[in-house]
Amino acid sequence: MKVGILDYGVGNLASVYRALEHLATAPIAVSRAVDIHKVDKLILPGVGSFTDCKLILDQGGWSDELREAVLVNKKPLLGICLGMQLLAGLGEEGAYDWNFTKGLGLIPGKVLNLLSLGCDKRTPHVGWNTVYLKNQNSLFKNISTATDFYFVHSYAFVPDDEQMIIAEVNHGVTFAAAVAHDQVWGTQFHPEKSSKAGLQILKNFVSNSLC
Repeated sequence: MKVGILDYGVGNLASVYRALEHLATAPIAVSRAVDIHKVDKLILPGVGSFTDCKLILDQGGWSDELREAVLVNKKPLLGICLGMQLLAGLGEEGAYDWNFTKGLGLIPGKVLNLLSLGCDKRTPHVGWNTVYLKNQNSLFKNISTATDFYFVHSYAFVPDDEQMIIAEVNHGVTFAAAVAHDQVWGTQFHPEKSSKAGLQILKNFVSNSLC
């Protein structure tokens, strides 16, 4: 099983590498979009602005290759933090003229500011928070509801269909902590920074039993 981490020039990938190596998985750095086909499963990290990262993906040919890999070749994909948000159809962060930026469109929905969703606490949402399971999914195999994970973000994914929300968290407002649709998953939290529970998430993703 070859697990590829998409290295498209955004974010610190070292912690994801270390977490996978801890699981005795040798991750592969995919630094060119055309090499996506060489791995079996994909991890999409992300740090920064939705619009800026999507522009990088578009200009580097990543968006088209990702969509083909997932929609045509059915490769499993896990988005982490902003990587999860980029799975959406639309995102408002950094969008020009107050419009939305088109995302990858792999999980129908929008990415909205926590404040616009009604959050009455300080943003960004940084630190450990309790995640509650909503819809059963094998990504959370051997993880109990009310488990803590580590978050760093100011925007949240709002799927078109609530059945795509597999876990929720509350920070002044309740929102999706993890989503899933077909062979695509996303976590708003950072599993690679979330101790044993986070490692279990990654273990479940790389496991053959998940997909």
